[in-house]
Amino acid sequence: MSQQVTPIFRIFDEQKAKEYYMEFLGFQLDWEHHFEENFPLYMQISKDQLILHLSEHYGDCSPGSAIRISIPNLDAFHETLLAKQYKYSRPGIEHTPWDTREMNLTDPFGNRLVFYEERTSGV
Repeated sequence: MSQQVTPIFRIFDEQKAKEYYMEFLGFQLDWEHHFEENFPLYMQISKDQLILHLSEHYGDCSPGSAIRISIPNLDAFHETLLAKQYKYSRPGIEHTPWDTREMNLTDPFGNRLVFYEERTSGV
């Protein structure tokens, strides 16, 4: 059975969401939808194999959610983010007791993205 999970994050400001997810994290906009003019936004963004849905709709999801994202080269992604000198986030990498290396990011709406990779021996 093939499975694909698509997390939905609650957002409250379209421009701030696009600045954070597209300009800072490097996601691309796949599509966006409004039922009518001046209605809440629902959009899909992606980066490599990761797909996220972002929603301004009340009741779609709770702000403050968290997801864990396995990433093959955490150091390269970390360096890319730091090089952008994003005013609101300068993440670090943590070595955890459960043998992962993790970079924790919190979006402007309180949602948390944990990018991680398994630690290799000698790291």
